[in-house]
Amino acid sequence: MMESPARPLGDITNIDREEGSEIARGGGAVDRYFGISARGSTQRREVVAGVTTFLAMVYSVFVVPGMLGKAGFDTSAVFVAVCLTTAFGSLLMGLWARLPIAIGCAISLTAFTAFGLVLGKGLSPAVALGAVFLMGVVFTAISVTGVRSWILRNLPTGVAHGTGIGIGLFLLLIASNEVGLIMKNPGAGMPVSLGHITAFPVLMSILGLAAIFGLERRRVPGGILLVVVALSVIGLIFDPSVRFHGIFALPSLATPGHASLIGAMDVKGALSMAVLPSVLALVMTAVFDATGTIRAVAGQAGQIDRNGRIVNGGRALTADSVSSIFSACFGGAPAAAYIESSVGVAAGAKTGLAAAVVGALFLAVMFLSPLAGLVPSYATAPALMYVGLLMLGNVSKLHMDDTVDAMSGLVCAVFIVLSANIVTGIMLGFCTLVIGRIVAGEYRKLNVGTVAIALVLAVFYLGGWAI
Repeated sequence: MMESPARPLGDITNIDREEGSEIARGGGAVDRYFGISARGSTQRREVVAGVTTFLAMVYSVFVVPGMLGKAGFDTSAVFVAVCLTTAFGSLLMGLWARLPIAIGCAISLTAFTAFGLVLGKGLSPAVALGAVFLMGVVFTAISVTGVRSWILRNLPTGVAHGTGIGIGLFLLLIASNEVGLIMKNPGAGMPVSLGHITAFPVLMSILGLAAIFGLERRRVPGGILLVVVALSVIGLIFDPSVRFHGIFALPSLATPGHASLIGAMDVKGALSMAVLPSVLALVMTAVFDATGTIRAVAGQAGQIDRNGRIVNGGRALTADSVSSIFSACFGGAPAAAYIESSVGVAAGAKTGLAAAVVGALFLAVMFLSPLAGLVPSYATAPALMYVGLLMLGNVSKLHMDDTVDAMSGLVCAVFIVLSANIVTGIMLGFCTLVIGRIVAGEYRKLNVGTVAIALVLAVFYLGGWAI
């Protein structure tokens, strides 16, 4: 990700005084509400930064419907749900928490919902939406009551970072399989094998991934979107299966032959013992993903106070979790703060006005739903691969001097992708950590919370309730 110029993170009052005259002239209701001048920015800079963040994350309106569509969701309805969720979450973050952090449907959790819950475990889309709804409710509860702090104190860092690594590998496998680069091995030997490396979708995906590398290196705003558009145009020219169906359309949450996704979640079905471990996995992933992303972007924007706490951090986490509840009600995927917000911060964003601009732009995108059907899988696969590769950066956060913690994190990561199940990886990570600590004579490094979570997960699996 792009980095902004270094600024002390512990003091948000440390505004560069030499920014001077333009900031001093700042005023008006918008300036006062968002604290634009007080944070050392200008309204123009915030708007430009908001547009930059939008360009960096708008690819999600193509990727998320594509993944959920494979699981039987109505892609046109999901397109609208993604736009509504991103608009709602980003506006809530901007107007209430007043931070330059955009919220949208999380790519990693979308993959878990589509491929892990629906296709992998046979849950209906309604039950999967019920699980997303419950995740949002639980995450909101722990965000506003302080339980989140207890969880973060008791969850080992190795498993936390290992979860991110595993999800990244999971995304790479999904994207590679989708375009035929990696296929299920029909014969003896390893479970997967190389696909048709010279096939058009494979070549386009590899070309697109390499292009994203170059564009991101050059810090081109909206580089991922440019690749998605370029590959879609190439597909329209050379691929007979890609057809143009127009540009504009009135938003619709139900198309002919599909039931409306509004309120379609089956919360009762998601409360079963078979699904609850997956809800727990969604919550745990969201806790670390949301906190880590929000802290990273807030720190980059200089919005960390003297005590090392995120400015309006409670509101930010609540906005993130409430967005998942909203998304489930409209038939979308779990929501999360987008790390692409750092691109906007690098462009100068320091206040919630940038996030509000992102929300407004996604409301406008909602009227462009026919374009979603124009985008082939090999146009979105490079974006999935790139996000997955970025998540592998969590390897550098493992503390290799503490081998039990680091290795349990790697166990978590590896078995998330080998089992194609986030819960399984987390369970094995916790269990190997606890047992490893005991055998190594380091049981004093364990706490009641870690042991309790490990026991609960082990019981779920030994009892045959996990999916």
